[in-house]
Amino acid sequence: MSKPKVLEEIDWASKHYLIVDDFVGIRQLLRESLRSLGARNIDQASSGGEAMALLNKLRYDVVLCDYNLGEGKNGQQVLEEARMRHLLMPSSVFVMVSAEKSVESVMGAAEHQPDAYLVKPITEGVLLTRLNRVWRRKQIFRLIDQAFIEKDYLRAARLCDDQIAANRVHVIELLRMKARMLERSGQPARAREVYEQVLAQREYHWARAGLGKIRMADGDFEQARQMFQTVIAENRHFIDAYDQLARAYQGMGQHEEAAAVLERAAKLSPNSVPRQRHLGQAALRLGNVPMAEKAFRKCLVIGEYSIRKAPDDYLGLARVCGLKGNTKDALQLLLLAQREFGSEHEHIVLRAKITEGHVYHESGDYLNARRAGDELDGMLQADPKRPGTAICIEMATLLFAVGVKGTPNEVLAHVIRNNHDNTLLQDEVQKIFDRARLPDEGALIIRTARKEAVDLMNQGVVLWKTGKLPDAVKWMRKARERLPDNVRVLFNAVQILISHMQQRGYDPELEEEAREVLEHVDRLQPGQQRFAQLMEQLGALQPKPEPAQADTPPADPAPKEGEAAPSNA
Repeated sequence: MSKPKVLEEIDWASKHYLIVDDFVGIRQLLRESLRSLGARNIDQASSGGEAMALLNKLRYDVVLCDYNLGEGKNGQQVLEEARMRHLLMPSSVFVMVSAEKSVESVMGAAEHQPDAYLVKPITEGVLLTRLNRVWRRKQIFRLIDQAFIEKDYLRAARLCDDQIAANRVHVIELLRMKARMLERSGQPARAREVYEQVLAQREYHWARAGLGKIRMADGDFEQARQMFQTVIAENRHFIDAYDQLARAYQGMGQHEEAAAVLERAAKLSPNSVPRQRHLGQAALRLGNVPMAEKAFRKCLVIGEYSIRKAPDDYLGLARVCGLKGNTKDALQLLLLAQREFGSEHEHIVLRAKITEGHVYHESGDYLNARRAGDELDGMLQADPKRPGTAICIEMATLLFAVGVKGTPNEVLAHVIRNNHDNTLLQDEVQKIFDRARLPDEGALIIRTARKEAVDLMNQGVVLWKTGKLPDAVKWMRKARERLPDNVRVLFNAVQILISHMQQRGYDPELEEEAREVLEHVDRLQPGQQRFAQLMEQLGALQPKPEPAQADTPPADPAPKEGEAAPSNA
């Protein structure tokens, strides 16, 4: 019997396949189905751990993975980790296979968006038809996905336009991807136009939710709230709308409503580690100890084999134990967190000590709370490197609470230097000083720290404008050491590196340095327009021979057409 023509157009025989199932009989059935396609290169794994080992070694074209894999990682966690670690090619097809029909398992898998979800028993015809359909779709999005992986969001958006012109069948999916790329490239107005274009044709829940996210980013939390509630009313299983609605409530200061929404979402799709974590943190903020404990314990259970596993879950549960007066269990959790994450999280020892201080303080053991504060102070004196903003604020709050002097001032000055143009954060820092009964000292520290950041950044811009590019590069490296999380400083540093290469020749080391800085910015504050612009400028740089007189300063240091100047504070 000859194969259908549609199958003959795809060279299935040359592709590499991975079958993941804990039952050997199912693996054999799926293998025979693939062989009927002509497939020759078929690997098999009987567990999630074995699947990850194979995915580390080879980039597969097609992965057929069962949802339930016995002890260890399940199929959802395999997909999640493979996506986060980029172990799948943009053209790869990942098919989730399962006998599970429960809402929570289907929704849990669907949240991670496998390319197809097939319910057992699977006939050969269904498998081959679905593979054929999904493979063709993946090829349309292949270059777009690659640009996304490379974080070249502007190029990805342009590629969406190219495919929209050529593939009218997938126009709605392409418009959805384009809007996503425009949001990531810091262009919410253009993304809003795309969402409105889609909604003019039909009411798509994802487009309405997309508009809500843009409203929320603009600070219009009430309008965003209404949009997300509308989506949920029309489709109670659109789980992302719950997460966004909770953020809208938090932006409005309505934390009880936010926790209630997260609790509803966690019941609908309980196997999301980040959602359970957010619920635990929201409940902790409210002092709802039973809800916080339930959420954090669920995090530990479902996160045991997940790449989403994080120290926050252990630290959060330790805080819960402290609030219940169970200091012994809290300290055991802190030791466990340090053993589990010591090699992965550079600030885990510091964070554990902060949590220890909070546990003692909240349980009324002020003597041990002060001891923990003094030990934390010693750790800070021994290592000048400071953690991120949220940890610094938590740390300073504890140090003030237990009576440690001096160090919290320095920590909060560090926060301001790295966020010198964030007025909301500056107000939050001022309130910490107010609660510590140091309002005037706090105001002076904030003003001084802001000025230091501005002066550091402006000096680099002056060097750039006067054509002293090597000096500007060196100065901005010093500024980055002093202000490692100041996004404005980091962007200016990258712009100066790019200018150096544009005017004096491509340098692979400078390009690598620029990309590392931008990667750090994208972790700090994703969705920045300047990030997308600088990534595009880096992508346009082509290796070329050094000019004959590379050390001669340019006659005109002004930026070239299309090149943005580093910004003054």
